[in-house]
Amino acid sequence: MRKLILYLIIPVLIASATSCKKFIDVNQPINNPTTVPPSTLLPNTTVGIAFANSNDLDRATSVMMQHLAGTGSQALDYDVYKLDGYFDNQWGLELYNGAINNLIIIINKYGDANPAYGGVAKLELAYAFSMVTDLWGDVPYSQAGLGLKYLNPRFDKQQDIYQGNAADSIQSLFDLVKSGLADLDKTGTFKPGKDDMVYGGDLTKWKRMGNTLLLKFAIQISNANPTLAKSTIDAVITGNNFINANTVDFEVPFLASVGNQNPLYTFNNVNRTTDQMLSARLLALSRSLNDTVRLAKYFTKPTGNFVAFENGSTASAPTLANRSKYNTYLTGTTGEAPIRLLTFAQVNFILAESALILGTAGDPNTYYQAGIKANMTKIGMTTAEINQYFTDNPTVVTLAGTTEDKRKQIITQKYIAWIGNGIEAFDDYRRTGYPVLALASNPAGQNPSVIPTRLTLPTGEIQRNPNAPNPGPRTDVKVWWAK
Repeated sequence: MRKLILYLIIPVLIASATSCKKFIDVNQPINNPTTVPPSTLLPNTTVGIAFANSNDLDRATSVMMQHLAGTGSQALDYDVYKLDGYFDNQWGLELYNGAINNLIIIINKYGDANPAYGGVAKLELAYAFSMVTDLWGDVPYSQAGLGLKYLNPRFDKQQDIYQGNAADSIQSLFDLVKSGLADLDKTGTFKPGKDDMVYGGDLTKWKRMGNTLLLKFAIQISNANPTLAKSTIDAVITGNNFINANTVDFEVPFLASVGNQNPLYTFNNVNRTTDQMLSARLLALSRSLNDTVRLAKYFTKPTGNFVAFENGSTASAPTLANRSKYNTYLTGTTGEAPIRLLTFAQVNFILAESALILGTAGDPNTYYQAGIKANMTKIGMTTAEINQYFTDNPTVVTLAGTTEDKRKQIITQKYIAWIGNGIEAFDDYRRTGYPVLALASNPAGQNPSVIPTRLTLPTGEIQRNPNAPNPGPRTDVKVWWAK
């Protein structure tokens, strides 16, 4: 029997040695490759970031920020700040085991030979990590996404994630972006083309995206480290290579076909049609600003009027057919609207606030008005409608009063511009206190007396990772950069 086995094996070994295909490749399944090219990974990471931004994390933040009111399922809990037991899938499947892992593969496996891919991946990675740390505070960062090397990655401090810590080998988010921008200037074998869903391989636009990301990070930490914030914004303004038109916005396209639709559409119009609708708080704000023409671009008027709902109310919600829900600007007609992550309006509001509080170049009011106009144009208001609004509402479109009065105006307009992206509104609210939001009716959660200042750490991470804080931080504990 032993001789028979050897007799059968020897010819296989000889054949393998003389074949052009290596013997060790025999059992590699063609339908489950062990390596995937960057051109396959990149569109998945891009869509993954947009999906994570506009899925459950957006729903939670949009109702807490009172763009929406919860009327069913988990949205009812989010509306009254009951966050415990949620976000495991968003933390694990969507962010860490989804977009972040694949971006790190692109960078580490392909980035040296293909720096264009590496550069784009670093910019997307910085965006993804900023979402995680801004929502949860201290999180796995420097040891995350490295597979078996760190099965239980440490939780890095948020200030180290943003500012770096050489002693702990932590590269700052700012330096990660700058490294990505430097990569885009290098020569490599391949660069993105059609697999780049946002800019179609135009690296000059990715550079604008990267510099805009620096602006976003800088204003985010402007309370905690105004010196770094100002020097960063000064440098970006001097370089003059950031998003400078609505057509260059960093937005991820989706399709009308089932399985490829915008998450805002699939949730609100297909899967959970009864769970959320226009907040009565947002409607009241828009009416106080005489701004309902713009609001109609964001929300429907099924009865010819807006039909909103009070945040936290225990009353019966309006009939589904009569509710004001997301309009086609945010969802598309059948799910084809993009998810917008970095915008020209956002840039102008950042520069307005920065000029106001940090003394960077430019006139705050000029940037402020440019931000309003950029947003109004983006959502589909006509030039005549925009001009009429500016004529009819001079006190709204002109900064006045104290520095804080002006900052309140800037952030309130930015809040309106971010309808559909609750995470950005949540970030601005926590670092500035604007717009001024009253507690939802019937508040609950870990501390019913305050709107949450962070999300609850997912239970699965606490149970799996011994480096996770246990118990996790309470929802009333401010993140490092918050006001």
